[in-house]
Amino acid sequence: MIFTDLFWTSGEGLPLHARDYAPVGETTGLPVICIHGLTRNARDFEDLAPLIAATGRRVLAVDVRGRGLSAWDPQPLNYHPGTYAGDIVALLAATGIERAVFVGTSMGGLITMVLASFKPEAIAAVVLNDVGPELSPVGLTRIAAYAGGASRFETWPEAVDYVRRINQAAFPAYGEADWDRFARRVFDEKDGGFVLACDPDISAPIKAAAAAAKDSADKTGASALAPDMYPLFRALTKDRPVLLVRGGISDLIDPPIVERMCAAAPDMAVVEVPGVGHAPMLTEPQAWTAIADLLDRAP
Repeated sequence: MIFTDLFWTSGEGLPLHARDYAPVGETTGLPVICIHGLTRNARDFEDLAPLIAATGRRVLAVDVRGRGLSAWDPQPLNYHPGTYAGDIVALLAATGIERAVFVGTSMGGLITMVLASFKPEAIAAVVLNDVGPELSPVGLTRIAAYAGGASRFETWPEAVDYVRRINQAAFPAYGEADWDRFARRVFDEKDGGFVLACDPDISAPIKAAAAAAKDSADKTGASALAPDMYPLFRALTKDRPVLLVRGGISDLIDPPIVERMCAAAPDMAVVEVPGVGHAPMLTEPQAWTAIADLLDRAP
């Protein structure tokens, strides 16, 4: 699927990037904006975006600042959902998009919740991919353990082994070809080696929170990733179609959290992808069927 590179600037002038997939055939609805997770980038949607575009919708797969082709922030403490949501507001202004459907994976879902407080009228419908207003400490601790860690490997097998080691529990059915493709989504070749396509300092706010909380019960800084966001979640899920996609073996969204989310948002649709952890790629049959249904109901 051919896409074009779209660039815009943040409020303070930081160059930012998204992949822009044109709708196939006649336009059938609002654009879809896809936002990735903490250490990932727009390539995560390289399979999903063409599926959505084939339904007649434009798709923008965003590189959040500090990832992919977007510029790194010289002030690493800016790497938090509030800043990222502001960047999405700037994207909407730059493209003239007044409303869109949002797909948020992990951190991308948190960004979408914050965006609902900035610009609620811009959000027509939402897919939350394995993320919610509260997150399991188990998954948060795991993410905090590797975020901002090793970022360069001298050989391709080392790079592939790295992504396998930190993600194998989430994708137990993956084989060698799957891991090679996974690695190509998150690594760039540079100066004779392979580097993660993100700023190592994206974890700076997490580390700062960990340092501040070193004498408290929260020693991981996990709360910096996901404070209590139920007020934002309730606002996000009011009067618009919302779908929660959960990985069946996810360590970030456990069944009790899903129950509490459903209690807070009774009209929210929920689908579970069996045998997959954090986070589904959204092209799994269960996930894609549910997303296609949401798009049918969305403007």
